Amino acid sequence: MSKAEAFRALHQGRTPDDPLVLPGPWDAASARVFAAAGFPALATPSAGVAASLGYEDGATPADEMFAAIARITRAVDVPVSADVEGGYGLAPKELVERLLEAGAVGCNLEDSDAGALRDPHAHAEFLAEVRAAAGGLLFVNARVDTFVHGDGDPERAVERAALYVAAGADCIYPILAPPAVLPLLRAGIQGPLNALGRLDGDGPEPAALGGLGATRITFGPGLQRRAAAALREIADGLTP
Repeated sequence: MSKAEAFRALHQGRTPDDPLVLPGPWDAASARVFAAAGFPALATPSAGVAASLGYEDGATPADEMFAAIARITRAVDVPVSADVEGGYGLAPKELVERLLEAGAVGCNLEDSDAGALRDPHAHAEFLAEVRAAAGGLLFVNARVDTFVHGDGDPERAVERAALYVAAGADCIYPILAPPAVLPLLRAGIQGPLNALGRLDGDGPEPAALGGLGATRITFGPGLQRRAAAALREIADGLTP
């Protein structure tokens, strides 16, 4: 079984109390820590990788992002999915080629640009072209940004998700959807559902998110930011 097949299989047959938890490494060292802890797969956060490279979220040049992804995938044996934001303006075929060259088995693709939602039909066409170029070699996690840049209406999220599933998306990620809305999204969205886990105690634990309907849990840049905060505490202790 290839890594891509193994990654896809991890999303199948999950029970509500056992969602797939995917930590987000921002470099090779953090990836090795998560793999050594026993996680079966990882999912890079674009914001966390950007911070590690000295960029603001959304400002990482494509070449540097793909190079960072490649360093992470080389460092571990487990499957790695990569957050590549909106695709960096690359044509679907080139985007797929660069992801595969970097060793990724999946990708996040968001449906907003510069803080505004993209036309969902045009984005669905883009996702379909990515799926066609990738075949079964990439697991496509389609991010739905209605709770970030839209009006937060769950019905609008479900409508966009239906277009993306029909286009071939393997999973839907309604980022920042309130936990209370997850059951409604679960009822209206086919296939795996990704929820954002919080590390600040201001939200349900992963198992609870699973009970609300999430198939898998990712953390965005939360782990990188937690690590940076810990490092700041250590640095403060070294101050003369």
